[in-house]
Amino acid sequence: MTIPNGKSGRLAFRNARLIDPASGLDIKGGLLVENGRIADIGPRLFNDAADPEIIDCGGLTLAPGLIDCRVFTGEPGSEHRETLASASDAAAAGGVTTIVTMPNTNPVIDEPSLVDFIRRRAQATAKVNVAPMAALTQRLAGETMTEIGLLQEAGAVAFTDGDRTVANARVMRRALSYAATFDALVAGHAEDPELVQGAATTESEFATRLGLPAAPALAEAIIVERDIRLVELTGARYHFGQISTRAALDAIAAAKAKGLPITCGVSGHHLLLNELDVGAYYTFRKVKPPLRAETDRAAMVEGVANGTIDVIVSSHEPQGADTKRQTFASAAFGAVGLETLLPAALNLHHNGDADLMRILASLTITPAKLLGLPGGRLAKGAPADLALIDIDEPFVVDERALHSRARNTAFEGRKFQGRAQMTFVGGECVFSRAD
Repeated sequence: MTIPNGKSGRLAFRNARLIDPASGLDIKGGLLVENGRIADIGPRLFNDAADPEIIDCGGLTLAPGLIDCRVFTGEPGSEHRETLASASDAAAAGGVTTIVTMPNTNPVIDEPSLVDFIRRRAQATAKVNVAPMAALTQRLAGETMTEIGLLQEAGAVAFTDGDRTVANARVMRRALSYAATFDALVAGHAEDPELVQGAATTESEFATRLGLPAAPALAEAIIVERDIRLVELTGARYHFGQISTRAALDAIAAAKAKGLPITCGVSGHHLLLNELDVGAYYTFRKVKPPLRAETDRAAMVEGVANGTIDVIVSSHEPQGADTKRQTFASAAFGAVGLETLLPAALNLHHNGDADLMRILASLTITPAKLLGLPGGRLAKGAPADLALIDIDEPFVVDERALHSRARNTAFEGRKFQGRAQMTFVGGECVFSRAD
C-alpha cells in the first residue's frame, strides 16, 4: 500500500471495499477525492488527464471517518491529562475524524467566547475535526441554564453537563423548553446524584465481597424516566449520552415507540465489560456509570443490534497516574477509549451479535445526523473524511503504544480484531499505521 505524499490536490483510492451506511452501499470499487471532498465513487473510477495520487487499498474497507460523540479532554485547565492536539492524535489512530468534546474543563465551556476558543484552538493544533458541546447549566452547577442561543451561534453543536446530572427537575424543564425554541440538542447524563453519591461501583454481591461503596443500577433508570417525561412535556430533542442498564434501555425503547425525539449512546467498555472485570480492584476499569451486571451488558449489545441504541461512543476520559493508582474507592472515574472505539464496536460484528452496517452507522452517519455535522457518508460532495480499515487484523492492546497523553485504558492486554490502517481528514492523510 502506497502512502500519499500530499503534493497533489487529487487522490484516488482503488481496490477497496466501499461501505457507506448512509446509503447502504457495500461494493468493491474506488473513490476519488478533489480539493478535500469526494468527487466520485463507484465500482469503476474514471480519471481525466490530471492523474491523481493513487492508493491501492488491497481489498481493505474504506468507510466514512468515525464520529465520536463523547470525548473528555483536559484543555483548557488540565492539559497534563490531554490536550486537543493529543486527543486528535489518538482519534486519528483510531479512525476517528471528528471528536465531539464535553464542556467539563477549567474553565467550563459555558460562554460563547470559550466555545470560540475551543474551535480556534482545535483549528490550530488538532489533526481531526473538533465539534464542541457547551454546558447546559452555568459552571455545570445544575442551577442556572446557560445562554443556549448565543452558545449555538458561537458553534456549540449540543448542550450537556457532561458526566453530571441536572438534579433539579425544574431547572431541567426550563432548559429543555428553552432549547426547544432553538431546536438545540440536549445531551443528559443519567444517574441520580443522591443515590450514587460516594459510590464506586454497582450494588451487587460482587461489590459486597470487594467491600466497595456501591449504588443500585436503578439510579440510571430513575433519571431516564424523569427526563423522558420532561421531553414529553417540552418537545425538546434529547440524547442520553450513554446508558448501561436494561431498565434504561426498555424505558427509551418505549419512549421511541411513542414518537418522542429521544436518542441514546453506549460506550465501548459497557458493550464488552461487566462488573466482574474490575477483578482485583483494577482502577482503570472504574468508569462512570460503573460497569454493570452481565445481563445489562448483554442488553447493551442487544440495543445496538436492534437499533434502540443510536450511537457507540468512546467516553474517552483521560486520567493521570496520580488519580488512578489509588485505592479503588478513591481513584478517579474514567478510561481512555478513542483508539479502541472501533475495535470494541467491531467485536460485536466478529461475535455475530450485530450487523456490520448497523455498527458502522452508529459510528458515522447517525451521529452526523444527530449533531448536524457534514461528515459520516461516502457521497459526491461530502467531506473526504475517511477511514481505511482492516476489519480482520488481530492485535493486542498495549498502553505503551497509545497516542493519548494518558494510559488508563480499560482494555490493556485485550485481544481485538480490526482497526484503522489509514485516516484522512479533508483528503489529507493524518494517520498511517505504516509510518
